[in-house]
Amino acid sequence: MTPFLSFRKASMFSFLMALGILLTFCDEPEKKVLVKTPYGNMKIKLYNDTPQHKENFLKLVEEGFYDDLLFHRVIEGFMIQGGDPESKDAEKGARLGSGGPGYTIPAEITFPRHFHKKGALAAARQGDQVNPERESSGSQFYIVQGETFTIGKLDTMEMQMSKRALQSRMFEKITPFQDSLMAMRQRGDRENFEALIAQLEEEAKAELGDSAEFKFPEEVREAYTTIGGTPMLDNTYTVFGEVEEGLDVIDSIAKVNTDQMDRPLEDIEMTMEIIEE
Repeated sequence: MTPFLSFRKASMFSFLMALGILLTFCDEPEKKVLVKTPYGNMKIKLYNDTPQHKENFLKLVEEGFYDDLLFHRVIEGFMIQGGDPESKDAEKGARLGSGGPGYTIPAEITFPRHFHKKGALAAARQGDQVNPERESSGSQFYIVQGETFTIGKLDTMEMQMSKRALQSRMFEKITPFQDSLMAMRQRGDRENFEALIAQLEEEAKAELGDSAEFKFPEEVREAYTTIGGTPMLDNTYTVFGEVEEGLDVIDSIAKVNTDQMDRPLEDIEMTMEIIEE
């Protein structure tokens, strides 16, 4: 009986701690940053429930890190990206996008609470193959423009994302058995080969649990069918803020002419400052 009581007390303590943290997030005013560009200004609010990203972004803004950096990657219908320190005074045509402050930030992915609607501020990062923990760049970010989607397209995307999640987990499960599976194939042992694959697939589905079947909540669907966004990035990148004012600025920047590396032909510099309201 004692261990059970201790477990219940510990669980209640953990719950109260989590509740306290959540209430702190709710009570704390959201910090805001003004991003100035040649195409106008964007007022961005930073989410309290992605604290590491918020504090890091505020620190860099306060230090003037972003001042005179470029939006170095622009793709109309997708997003505008900046925050590479190597973009400052970069020569025309120089390849950009690999620079940073020398550190990464642990992922704070909170989907579906925060998702890739138009105006979402999210952290850029390296791909899953070299970055399975999905840690964020210490400075590079992107702001979503995206596009609007029909219900049918979102339904199709849900199936694709469910399949992608299962494939990713299956890759992890199969890797330790590669030699065994290869040996089965070489000797024509189809029965055991298929049985092992089926077993690993069941284990992968069990580990994924509810996330095995990806679904967009209704409020997320509504946003993607009205203001638009980039739903294919959901649940894989950290969204830590959103543009409150200046969505038209995103559209203006996204329309500029770019080279083969998606860098604007004319430099688009930014400056940032923390604003109080």
